[in-house]
Amino acid sequence: MPPTPLAAPGLKKTLTALHLWGLAVGLVISGEYFGWNYGWAAAGPVGFLVATLLVTVFYVTFVFSFTELTTAIPQAGGPFAYAHRALGPVGGLVAGYATLVEFLLAPPAIAFALGSYAHFLYPGLPVLGTALGCYVIFTLINLLGIKESATFSLVVTVLAVAELLLFMGLLAPHFKTENFLAYPVPVSAPGVLAALPFAIWFYLAIEGVALVAEEVAEPRRTIPRGYGYGLLTLVGLALGVMVLSGGATPDWRRLSHLDYPLPEALALVLGPGSRWTKFFASIGLFGLVASFHGTIIGYSRQVFALARAGYLPGFLARLNGRQTPHWALLAGAAVGAGALLTGTTDQVIILAVLGALVMYIVSLLSLFALRRREPELPRPFAVPAYPYVPLVALALAVVCLGALVYFNLKLSGIFLAGLLLALTAYRTLSPHILSEKGGVGK
Repeated sequence: MPPTPLAAPGLKKTLTALHLWGLAVGLVISGEYFGWNYGWAAAGPVGFLVATLLVTVFYVTFVFSFTELTTAIPQAGGPFAYAHRALGPVGGLVAGYATLVEFLLAPPAIAFALGSYAHFLYPGLPVLGTALGCYVIFTLINLLGIKESATFSLVVTVLAVAELLLFMGLLAPHFKTENFLAYPVPVSAPGVLAALPFAIWFYLAIEGVALVAEEVAEPRRTIPRGYGYGLLTLVGLALGVMVLSGGATPDWRRLSHLDYPLPEALALVLGPGSRWTKFFASIGLFGLVASFHGTIIGYSRQVFALARAGYLPGFLARLNGRQTPHWALLAGAAVGAGALLTGTTDQVIILAVLGALVMYIVSLLSLFALRRREPELPRPFAVPAYPYVPLVALALAVVCLGALVYFNLKLSGIFLAGLLLALTAYRTLSPHILSEKGGVGK
């Protein structure tokens, strides 16, 4: 059995509630810029609205539940640390694998969208080359240290939120209910279920705040505030962007397969020559930059935590002079660059959502297990209305995962094959890891 996630080395505690709000919103906000519109292709605007409301209920109940875990066990491993403590090494491995899939595969989708936006603005820029360049630039920024990285994320996130508020303000006067209901797609259970992954994209990765919990000053007070204000911000932005885009544009179908739906929506409403269209397109990268940068922070901390616990090669847990896991950053960038060369945006989104849903389910099971096994564990934030709130979250997570697997059997098979490979490697290598570490750390 590998060491617990509590083993040295440790990370510097510098983050405030404002930093966490910036990370929570920044991790997710690219979901308001692109990706969600694929849900219109699956279910139409009305069916996708139903899917989005269901997913919003899920994330509200999940974040309440997850905050209890994050404040009780504020470690860099996040879901891996909770599952390891509650369910043992295999549970920790499943949670760690699922979190890695989510945080390693979300950035390539965002990077590809960054490349698409840049190409939209400057047709001479290649999409793939720009996406790969983003990995180089933002990996270098993250090597500066967590406080510097989080401050950068906060600044870019504030600009992204302001940009989305401007976008909604420009579209609101043009909203017409008949536009939202035009070209109707019958609302059906299969359509709503098929659209769920793209509704999840609105909120995907907010749980990444847990991956920097070890670097938070006063985590028991700071984390609930960061999560709460972050989720409230994202719910308003997600519903506002989606409803106004569908109601202001004359033909929502023209947005349903693009990686840059927001500038295209403004072009359809105000005209491609409008100064607002050009202005928004020119600054339309802030949200994508915020999420891309935040997910790099997230995957580097997850790789670091897994390596520190012995599940990944130990050199990935080394820190540079700025207390940054530099090898973890570089390894994650290499995986992301490889994904850019092999997948399409919608497929990468689905794989990332698969990882997230498995991680959500394991985390919720860990919450129930810890409540039963460690009733005396200090819980500075206790989920309200326990056990009903986490039960609602668990039920909705299972429904979302079942729908995702049903409509994406091939990608689900790839995800499962990776998990089985990880479990096999763990079973094969764990005695060797244990002998190298010299026992189980505490």
